[in-house]
Amino acid sequence: MPIGITSSHSVGAVHTGIDRWMADAAPHVAAQWMLPVVGETWDGYLNDINGRHVAPDDAVAALDAAANGPVAEGNVGGGTGMNCYGFKGGTGTASRVIAHGDDEYTVGVLIQANFGSRAELRLGGADIGARSTTPNPIEEEGWFHRERERLCAPGGAGSAIVVIATDAPMLPGQCAALARRGTVGLGRSGTVGGHFSGDIMLAFSTANEGALTSSFPASAEAEYETLRFIPWGRIDPFLTAVVEAVDEAVWNALVAARDMVGRDGHVSHALPHAQIRAVVEEVGAR
Repeated sequence: MPIGITSSHSVGAVHTGIDRWMADAAPHVAAQWMLPVVGETWDGYLNDINGRHVAPDDAVAALDAAANGPVAEGNVGGGTGMNCYGFKGGTGTASRVIAHGDDEYTVGVLIQANFGSRAELRLGGADIGARSTTPNPIEEEGWFHRERERLCAPGGAGSAIVVIATDAPMLPGQCAALARRGTVGLGRSGTVGGHFSGDIMLAFSTANEGALTSSFPASAEAEYETLRFIPWGRIDPFLTAVVEAVDEAVWNALVAARDMVGRDGHVSHALPHAQIRAVVEEVGAR
C-alpha cells in the first residue's frame, strides 16, 4: 500500500488519489480492504493551504511516475512549502547498509522536514542557528499575529514526517523500535521536539514476502505461519543506522532546498552553504 506525504489540508485529496490508483493498479486488493496512510505537515506560511491546489489526480500522477533510483530532495513533492529551523526545508533522504553475518541489508529514510526553531540548529557541536545572519521572517516578522489576529506561531512550530524502510526481516515490535529511534536522529541537529511540532515516525520491513497468508474471511482450520527476523540481541546496528540516516536526511533536505517566495510575498531563505562551512571550519580549528 502506498504512503502519501502532503500538506495539512490536502490529506483527503491524496487519500482519495491513492484509493483510485490502487483500484486501477491492484483491483484485487482494492476490492477487499484499503486504509492508505497519508502523513501531513503544515506549510501555511508559503502555501495557500485552503486553495485546494492538490487534487486526487496529483497523487495518481505521482504514483504513476514512481521509479527506482535517486529521490529528488529539497523543494519537491510534499516538501515544497516546508520550513526547517527557520530556513527553507523540504524533502530529504539518506540510507545505511548493515552487514549481518554473510548478508547485507539497507535502512533507508525519507523525511518531510518542517520543524525546529532557528536558535536550535547545531552541526557537530557548532551553534549554527544562533550564528546565522540569514533573515528568518517565519519566526521574526510577526506575520502569523497579523494574519491570525491574536494568535502567534512560536519558534519551532511545524512537524516532521519520517518514513523508515528496510529490507532486513523485522518483527512489528522491532519496526516500532526503529521508529522510536527516529526522534533521536531528529535531535542530533538540535530540535527538542517542541509542543507545537507533530513529529511522526513510520517504519516497515519489506522482508518475509509471502509469509503472511491469512485472508478474509479467516479459514476455520488451525494454521501456523513462520517469520524470519533479526534477533533482538543483534538489532543495535540497525538502530544506529536509523539515527544516522534520519540526521543526514534532515541536512540533505536543508542543503538541497532553495530560496522560495510563496503566497502573499512570503519568503523562506535557504541554508547559506558558505556561511555554514565557515562556522564549522572556525569551530574545528579551535
